[in-house]
Amino acid sequence: MHQRRKRKTQLPELNSSHSTPPLIDVGRNLHNLRNNRGLSMRTLAGLSGLNVNTLSLIENGKTSPSVSTLQQLASALAVPITAFFETVVTKNNISYQKTGQRPQAAFTYGTVADLGAGLTLRGGQPLLVTLEPKANSGSTPIVHTGHEFVFCLEGKLAYTIEDHTFMLDPGDSLLFEAQLPHLWQNVGETISKSLLIMCPADESDHPEDRHFKAE
Repeated sequence: MHQRRKRKTQLPELNSSHSTPPLIDVGRNLHNLRNNRGLSMRTLAGLSGLNVNTLSLIENGKTSPSVSTLQQLASALAVPITAFFETVVTKNNISYQKTGQRPQAAFTYGTVADLGAGLTLRGGQPLLVTLEPKANSGSTPIVHTGHEFVFCLEGKLAYTIEDHTFMLDPGDSLLFEAQLPHLWQNVGETISKSLLIMCPADESDHPEDRHFKAE
């Protein structure tokens, strides 16, 4: 009789000190994505509609790209926008992150951190979204497959779903079918923080691309 082998638990390495959260090098990730596809900077500029000088500044860390710029690059490279703030991590079956040590990507309006870094989840990835005052998703309603869950941790958020606006204070949550046109905005005078989980019904769908798109 064959005994079933137990799966070995892969634990992430932990640092006990509380340090400043490491910022992800978006420029380096862009450089690697471009090189892995064998694209010259000029070719990527043509595909994305951006100029070569802008790409050079981003890759060399001389400028912080806007979300709309990253959206253009994600579309040209055929990757989700989250690919720009991924880190090289060991694949585990447990993801444990200490506060203050969570890698995050900085954008012009705030930051996004992957709460499940190192663990690939089917159907969605939990994100910690930090938004500056008045930051918003733009004027074009967002539509994607599956469901969306948002839990307000700090500040004040407004989610407009079709003709209804829901105000989210700390502790408030919202779960809805994501094919309903929706918009979001930080309506407070301070930063807002929220837990965002998008669960697309279609694995080929990347709703984060539409959420983190600026005007």
